[in-house]
Amino acid sequence: MDAIAEVTAEQGYAATSITDIVNRARVARKSLYECFSGKEELFLATFDAAVEEAFKRVEEAGAQAAGGWDEQVRAALAAFLGYVAERPDLARMCMLEAPSAAPAMSERYEAAMQRFVALLGAIAPHGDELPETIDETLIGGVAWIVHRQIRRDEAESALDLLPELSEFLIAPFAASGD
Repeated sequence: MDAIAEVTAEQGYAATSITDIVNRARVARKSLYECFSGKEELFLATFDAAVEEAFKRVEEAGAQAAGGWDEQVRAALAAFLGYVAERPDLARMCMLEAPSAAPAMSERYEAAMQRFVALLGAIAPHGDELPETIDETLIGGVAWIVHRQIRRDEAESALDLLPELSEFLIAPFAASGD
C-alpha cells in the first residue's frame, strides 16, 4: 500500500503500473495478486485505509480537545493537517489522484468528504441564519487549500495552515452568536 501511494504521488495513477508497484514494494507480482485483483483494487484499499486513519485521528482529536466546540474544531483540523504533513504521498494520492483515478474512486472520495462534513456538523453550533450548505462549503474550502498545498509539493508544511484554516472554519459559527 505504501508503494502505490509513493509511485502514484510521483507519476500519477494513470502512469502507475503493476510493475512500478511491485518494484517499489520489493515483492513478487504473484504476491500482489494474492492480495489484490489489480492496481484499482489496491488503490481503493489504500485510499480506504488512509481515509479511515485520517478520520480516526480527526475524530479522536476533536473528542479529546479541552474547551468548547471551537477547540474541538481546531484540534480536529490540526489532526488532519498533521496527517497530511506526516503522510504526503498518501495525501497526494487521496486528494489529488483519487477524485479522477477510477470510476469507483469518485464515489469513495465523495463519501469521504461527506464524513468530514458530517463531523463538522456534529461539532459546530448551527444557528438559523447560517446557510444549509455551510458545512459542505467550509470542508470544501479546507480541502481546496490543502489540495493546493499538496500540489505545490508543500504537504510537509500543512500544519502551517492551521491558524488561517481554523479561523476559516470557526468564524461563521462564532459570528452566528452560538
